[in-house]
Amino acid sequence: MIDQENQEVSNEEEFRKIEITVFRYNPQNSNTKPEYQTYTLEETPGMTLYIALIKIWSTMDHNISFDFVCRAGICGSCSMVVNGKPRLACKTRTSEFEDGKITLLPLPTFKHIKDLSVDTGNWMNAMSKKVESWIHAKEETDITAIEKPVEPDVAQAVFELDRCIECGICLAACSTKIMKEDFVGAVGLNRTARFAIDPHDERSDEDFYELIGDDNGVFGCMSLMGCEDHCPKDLPLQTKIAYMRRKMVKM
Repeated sequence: MIDQENQEVSNEEEFRKIEITVFRYNPQNSNTKPEYQTYTLEETPGMTLYIALIKIWSTMDHNISFDFVCRAGICGSCSMVVNGKPRLACKTRTSEFEDGKITLLPLPTFKHIKDLSVDTGNWMNAMSKKVESWIHAKEETDITAIEKPVEPDVAQAVFELDRCIECGICLAACSTKIMKEDFVGAVGLNRTARFAIDPHDERSDEDFYELIGDDNGVFGCMSLMGCEDHCPKDLPLQTKIAYMRRKMVKM
């Protein structure tokens, strides 16, 4: 016969206490100043930083701000700096940190909204317009007709680059972006590579040079590859940046 009372005590002893230190600041409130606030909570099996933050918000501090949508590593909303490295909160387990001490900061390079929340959306929208992130073709598309066939390997290459979730992690890990506000970053260069290999797009290398052929584009990259090292979707950013640089050098 199982002693339920002793079993509950045993289970409680298995859960360690962790400390999550959060950067707190509301730039819209002139009465506040940047500070760190530490929360102590009980770690549960499989706990992610997203779950930990929800627990903090629901049981300790309703005023803490952070972003999330999908909770599955698809939307990119919950990206933040975790112990010095940009990561997705929903895909980062608290058990990865042996000492149980975790410090969270908002992503750099983006407009700060409050606490861990930053505005990636407006930046991504402006970047998309800057690199003209849409198919350029003279022929008008007939949505009633069957699409033109594309070779499977080409379609797969395009799909691979389309997996970008615009989380902003590649930009937060990029030294050039931190120094140069107008740098399009790996996400912008990845976007141009996606259309450069798409047979539906009729732009020439000269057309792409007008968009990214300067220090705010492909020639601004210092090849430190912090973008690829931290990309949560493991996109081939190094390969595609090199691909676009070779094309632009010829110009």
